[in-house]
Amino acid sequence: MNGKEKVNAWLDEHADETVEFLRELLRIPSVNPYFEDEDSLKREEKAQKYLQKYLDDMGFETELTYPDAQELIEYKDMAGYCPDHTFEERPNLYGVLRGTGEGKSLMLSGHMDVVQTGSKWTHDPFSGDLVDGKIYGRGAVDMKGGIAAMTAAVKAIKESGIKLRGDVKVGTVVDEEAGGMGTLALVAHGYRADACIITEPTHLNLAPLCRGILWGKLIIEGRAGHIELERDDWRAGGAVDAIDKAAYILDRFDEFNKDWEFTKGHKYLPIPCQLKFAQFDAGEFPTAFANRAELIFDAQYLPQDKDKNGLGGKVKKEIEDFVAGVAATDPWLRENPPRIEWILDADCGETYDTQEFFKVTKKCLEENVQHAIVEGNCAHTDMGWFCNVGIPTINLGPGDSKLAHQADEYIEVKEYIQCIKLIADIILDWCEEAD
Repeated sequence: MNGKEKVNAWLDEHADETVEFLRELLRIPSVNPYFEDEDSLKREEKAQKYLQKYLDDMGFETELTYPDAQELIEYKDMAGYCPDHTFEERPNLYGVLRGTGEGKSLMLSGHMDVVQTGSKWTHDPFSGDLVDGKIYGRGAVDMKGGIAAMTAAVKAIKESGIKLRGDVKVGTVVDEEAGGMGTLALVAHGYRADACIITEPTHLNLAPLCRGILWGKLIIEGRAGHIELERDDWRAGGAVDAIDKAAYILDRFDEFNKDWEFTKGHKYLPIPCQLKFAQFDAGEFPTAFANRAELIFDAQYLPQDKDKNGLGGKVKKEIEDFVAGVAATDPWLRENPPRIEWILDADCGETYDTQEFFKVTKKCLEENVQHAIVEGNCAHTDMGWFCNVGIPTINLGPGDSKLAHQADEYIEVKEYIQCIKLIADIILDWCEEAD
């Protein structure tokens, strides 16, 4: 048997072991502390130390490092920097399994933090229940399934007696679900590789890019007044309904999004970038016109639109200019201009299909997964910083991302095992078997 056949045979014989590894990882809660949840479920350290021991037993050289906002102050205007985030009991884990030399290295990365438990589970969210070929648990899809798959792929290669020329590196990070400071710290610490796979859930599709995400609050001022009475002209002190003004602006955003349909698309994305309003808060009393309206929106941007800091500054200005232009067409808004408070800017990244690593992963994908396609992540992943420092990076992992953050989050065993085999193939092709 050749190397790939040996690995597949080992995985077929040890499928139960790889499944149990994921189930055990799911039994260790690692909720990001910036979510509301029971304190006993928060922080990533226990899960990271469990994985560290697993890697140590495989022959990895490992270390835990704790991000520190003050140590990262030089990145304060860049992606992932959160000055108020603290990292007690929240380490990054890095490990390297050294090859024989002269081969290309590969980083396998994922985030160990998960979102809050949430409600309406029919399975214990931290039990790793295995029912009808599905493994249930918070993080099963996002993204302990991917972390377990990439780790099991390396173990399968090692247990099959195969030595690699290139180094295999593992970097599991904290804080992705609340800003991405873990990956910033990992990269700032100097960890590098010739290529990187982030095992975010892609349903085994190859995702060579992710979009940047902007959250903003659009604030529109009005003037309160009795809602049941005739209004005077606003210039004479009459009431101004902030809800009416918000509706006026919302209508114009239909035009904005139609323009973005043509200017903010990508050949590897199924939908173009759009600006969508998600929350609306206005008014004080049922009998008064709203004196203020606040609208929360989500807007996406492409890697080609990043600013000098790797963020969405250019797109922010585009949105601000559009709002200012709409305000200029209304007398009240012209004198009382709406403003935007920016809440979040999550970066993006792209690996081009002309790059060698893309070609290697696509070849392995076509050989292993009949239904898989090349399709970028419409949401954010941690690939931006790896791309920023010149590491070609793709997202590739098991699970349906639509199940992430839901009650009864689960991953299918069949797809999980298939992903392990696929990642093992990529490692063998990229890092190369030693003679």
